[in-house]
Amino acid sequence: MHSYHAWCHGNITRSKTEDLLSKAARDGSFLIRDSESIQGAFALCVLFQNQVYTYRILPNEDKKLSVQASEGVPIRFFSMLPELVEAYHNPNMGLVTHLQYAVQREEEVDEESESNNLPPQLPPRNALANELKDSDVKPCEQGSKCLSETFLTRLQHMDLSTIPEEQQALILDYFRTSICQDAEQVQSGNPSLPGLKKLTVAICKNLNSEISRILPTLEIFHRVLDQQLSPGIGMLSKQIPGQSMSLRLEQLTKLLYSIEDKAINAVFNSVGYEGGHRKSLIPPVIFEVKQESLGIPTKMFIKVDVEGGKLHINKAKEGPDDKYFVHNKIRQLVKSQKMPAKLVIVVETEKEKILRKEFVFDDTKKREGFCQLLQQMKNKHSGKPEPDMITVFVGTWNMGNASPPNNLNSWFQCKGQGKTQDDTADQIPHDIYVIGTQEDPLGEREWADRVKEILRNITNISFKQVAIQTLWNIRILILAKPEHENRISHVFSDSVKTGIANTLGNKGAVAVSFMFNGTSFGFVNSHLTSGSEKTLRRNQNYLNILRFLNLGDKKLNPFDITNQFTHLIWLGDLNYRVDFPNTDAEYVVSKIKQQQYQELLSRDQLNSEINDDKVFLHFAEEEITFAPTYRFERYTRDKYAYTKAKTTGTKYNLPSWCDRVLRKSYPLVHVICQAYGCTNDIMTSDHSPVFASFEVGVASQFVSKRDPNSAPQGSIQIMNCKATLRTKSKTKFFIEYHSSCLEKTVRTCEGENTEHSDGSIKVWFGNQVELTPIISDAEYLLDQHILICVKSTDSDESYGEGCVALRAAQFCYTEFQVALTHHGEKSGVLTGGIQLHTSEGTPTEKLYDFVKVERDDSKGKSGDKTPASQSAHDISNPSYMEVSYRSGKVIDKGWSYSMPPRNLPTGGQTVIEPKKSPTGKALKSVAAEPSEMFDNPLYGSVTKSQNQSKDQDTTHKLMQPDPVLGPKSQDGEPERPPVPTPRNRSFTCSESKPLLPPAVAQNKKPVVPSRSQGCVVNSRPPLPTKTRSGHPEPQAKPRDYRDTSELPGKHRPPTRAGQTPLQKDPQPNVPKMGHSVK
Repeated sequence: MHSYHAWCHGNITRSKTEDLLSKAARDGSFLIRDSESIQGAFALCVLFQNQVYTYRILPNEDKKLSVQASEGVPIRFFSMLPELVEAYHNPNMGLVTHLQYAVQREEEVDEESESNNLPPQLPPRNALANELKDSDVKPCEQGSKCLSETFLTRLQHMDLSTIPEEQQALILDYFRTSICQDAEQVQSGNPSLPGLKKLTVAICKNLNSEISRILPTLEIFHRVLDQQLSPGIGMLSKQIPGQSMSLRLEQLTKLLYSIEDKAINAVFNSVGYEGGHRKSLIPPVIFEVKQESLGIPTKMFIKVDVEGGKLHINKAKEGPDDKYFVHNKIRQLVKSQKMPAKLVIVVETEKEKILRKEFVFDDTKKREGFCQLLQQMKNKHSGKPEPDMITVFVGTWNMGNASPPNNLNSWFQCKGQGKTQDDTADQIPHDIYVIGTQEDPLGEREWADRVKEILRNITNISFKQVAIQTLWNIRILILAKPEHENRISHVFSDSVKTGIANTLGNKGAVAVSFMFNGTSFGFVNSHLTSGSEKTLRRNQNYLNILRFLNLGDKKLNPFDITNQFTHLIWLGDLNYRVDFPNTDAEYVVSKIKQQQYQELLSRDQLNSEINDDKVFLHFAEEEITFAPTYRFERYTRDKYAYTKAKTTGTKYNLPSWCDRVLRKSYPLVHVICQAYGCTNDIMTSDHSPVFASFEVGVASQFVSKRDPNSAPQGSIQIMNCKATLRTKSKTKFFIEYHSSCLEKTVRTCEGENTEHSDGSIKVWFGNQVELTPIISDAEYLLDQHILICVKSTDSDESYGEGCVALRAAQFCYTEFQVALTHHGEKSGVLTGGIQLHTSEGTPTEKLYDFVKVERDDSKGKSGDKTPASQSAHDISNPSYMEVSYRSGKVIDKGWSYSMPPRNLPTGGQTVIEPKKSPTGKALKSVAAEPSEMFDNPLYGSVTKSQNQSKDQDTTHKLMQPDPVLGPKSQDGEPERPPVPTPRNRSFTCSESKPLLPPAVAQNKKPVVPSRSQGCVVNSRPPLPTKTRSGHPEPQAKPRDYRDTSELPGKHRPPTRAGQTPLQKDPQPNVPKMGHSVK
């Protein structure tokens, strides 16, 4: 493809192709695009009878092109695409119909230059002649001429007196002619910019020879310092013919940096110097709390000694300790939902008794700081060789091309507006720091050293650099604690330009990915197109970045970055604005001063585009409770500068939340946003820095302790899969299963297609597929995910990707429904069932299960005589189902599962004995009867309350059960395996839960075992149930805390024979996520 042709559409997406051909609406309409599955190949797409047929055009070893058409037709080879297209205009060439009507490209409006300091653009020469010939000039020629004139205008206003005349002439010649030729090369598919290469070689002629002279000397010096000598130590790198000057300069720069780092490390290590900083120590922190005694609140003081591993509870702030508990005696922290500042601490005494101590903190922020310190203590003294939870700081800041101030502490300590950290958490260092900047005027090394120094002063730790990636003034820097250096591997980085004509890097994205033990992370820092009216352009920026970022495992090429990583965090200056008329500027500012953000956020462009499924499908963002971060007057945060004088008139930039942090994670993983806000005291830019911090569960690099020869082989069975695809393509489909836990990629047979009147295609993959994991231990498999890709047989291109969590099938066969996406767009839905067979074993308790949330189901009224201690509660960790226990909001994550309650016995599971104390004695109960607890909603489906808003309900349209997967008779579906029939446990996140019927409301809820053990103990008699009002209550025994899930491994027995089972969900009309297992 060496010249412009109407049918040549470059790298447009498959869905866009189908849209263009559908609009053409004539048999024989065609276009050619780049193949999505094979680099260097093309796809010929032809419309016939309102369906799109796709044929691959493949190059052979001699770069001759051929079409994979119908069998029996001789293969013909062509040197050029125009020659191929001309030939296939003839009938009987093996296509469904011969080519007739070329579909034209849609013109894209390029982003305008955003320089604020340049004078108005000069009119082009021979303007009249140009106007007369406009109709004959092709769009690509117009774009290249505009580009040339833009840069020539900029050049006219620069001082060139310091540049030799010879080099002035070279630059002038490039902007006059060569840049247009480079633009034509890009249009024809050659992005190498030969004109630019020629210019840099000419300018750096002397520098090139100097580098060739210096590099060998530096490499010898580098090898001497290198401790890891390789077999090829004596071989120096040779200059590769045609290597660009930028690559040679980068090689030289990296070599100098590496020499400096190795020399410093060698000298420091030889004298035992650690940079003058000791290991980070968290000082003891004292909290003032209130504890009720006989209805009277009493002031108490709790001291958390993280380093000593002790929790002290005193009546006086100073003086001797009244009581203290060692870290291994602190069993659980339970947050109250009804009282946001209340916390229950479940502890074990020296006499092996269990106590529930209830405290009320000054505010919620204090309580959160206390919980973080307790988690640090448990983690520090757990004795585990590998962490199962880390914290990640994420910061984004448009620096406005101004040097930053010396003090950036508030940014890295999450201080300012919004959801911020308490002062008591200041000394807790994060495990990983991700810092994204835009319009960054500093060099890479200068900025990295500045950030390291700031973190060293705050945390007393010398952080290690994981990666740094820069595109013009867009940069991402990732640092990690030194102890994590060997846990981080497979580091990749990349960048995508989305500036003018997608060739300039003034806008675009930089990204880094890596593995932390067994968990993959991806981080994207982007700077999108500015301007209130350019929402569509920003959307396209996002989609281009999504498509062309090249990160992670190369085996996952069918998947874009939203499905490649366990956790993907997207940050940056996204430039989406608040959509108000310019005349409402003062009204917007007044709302901000009153801290009334909801009306403004309802008109936020990013929120609107996400709600319309146009960008960031299935991403989550913490609630915004801070003021807009753009556009301030510099050196103050009290005034928004929302007008700017330009030659074309006054430009308005209404205050907006341009700077954002969003995330997308695999299903059923632990992730909680601890902070999300902006700073108040960093004012060198017109943007305020934005911070976020996350608590993230991570999987270890698992090593099985079982003998592989004697251990039973595990298996993953996936069955009854049916895909509903939004496509007009006429093709057959199959499914590919990818996962790091599998020995190889598994491919199914072709599915059976059924076309529907709504234009979708339903594909039934009836055969059961059995996947063989490389390790069969439950501890390993429950942290794994299966990536699913629906592909076409004719072009091997993906029509939709999704992800299924093995944890969903921990106890029995589970049905799933997964949204399929492709290149950031919805492409369909996949439903099916999954069953997991693992070797026997009990997963260990995770650190993130140490803190749970108590949700009050009984909204007691003033006349209610039921004691508070007898009201039913749920204990849950809302992070698994993306549930905010404060707002009651359920976020559409693109997946749902039908999972049974965990108190049902399942085949093949061993009975777990009651957990005992370290001395071997059963734990005794001495406290008053507490509220009953349920474990993570991870194992149940989420139910929406009937009073949810319409907006919340619409987010679950995709998740409604498909009627095809409803209950079927055994005769109607003989291949389907027998399935248990448990009662689905449902959860509600609304505070206004409907009252239960009398027969149910007066009975106690069954207790569910903890997530670390999934079996039922049936050796103990059942506990008595509450009697109805008006009947005498039986003599109650003291509550046995072993029968709750406060402590790991405490299970409740099944009901007695003949006893009516308790109805968990008395409202059959409430819609549920997932499908009932019948």
